[in-house]
Amino acid sequence: MPRPTCPTCHRPLKVCYCSALVHIPNQIRVLIIQHPQEEKHPFNTGRIAHLCLDNCVLVIGEQFTKEDWAEMLTPGSALLYPSLSWLPDTDAGQSKAAKPRNVDQLVVIDATWRKSKKILHLNPALQALPRISLEGDLQSNYQVRRSSLPDSLSTVESIAMAMQQLEPQHDFQPLLRPFEKMIALQQGSAAGRDCGE
Repeated sequence: MPRPTCPTCHRPLKVCYCSALVHIPNQIRVLIIQHPQEEKHPFNTGRIAHLCLDNCVLVIGEQFTKEDWAEMLTPGSALLYPSLSWLPDTDAGQSKAAKPRNVDQLVVIDATWRKSKKILHLNPALQALPRISLEGDLQSNYQVRRSSLPDSLSTVESIAMAMQQLEPQHDFQPLLRPFEKMIALQQGSAAGRDCGE
């Protein structure tokens, strides 16, 4: 018999993190493009950002039509993604301190690195967007899921850092509270199983 799960965070009730959810009134819209495999991943953090940001849209898919992108992308859209040699040059700033002007929408790919590259290859509209890249010594607290690349952040950590730069008048650190609670609950649950509980 399957364990009962929370309808909001999709986690088992024992490790539901919804009591830590916050509401942040962001002005710049966040558009999360979530890979279908992430939708049901137990430690997905794109969902956390979607639940906490008042101005956020989450779309699930791997490839979209030109018509889809015409509806989803505004003239002031910018892609949050590292600088890669095969991506077209854009006018976006390539350091953590620089950003494209007049950003009205931050586009974020919620996927593993391999899957995010595939989404970029399949969607030239994303490749052409101005980019915001986070650089420097990036420290992640994503202890329940590992990345193959150094200086990798989870989706929610990346969004919190980028939005803090784009909207310095707002505090985006509370966005990490449910993320941290998810990790703590999972580690506590794992420790309980190790002790035979």
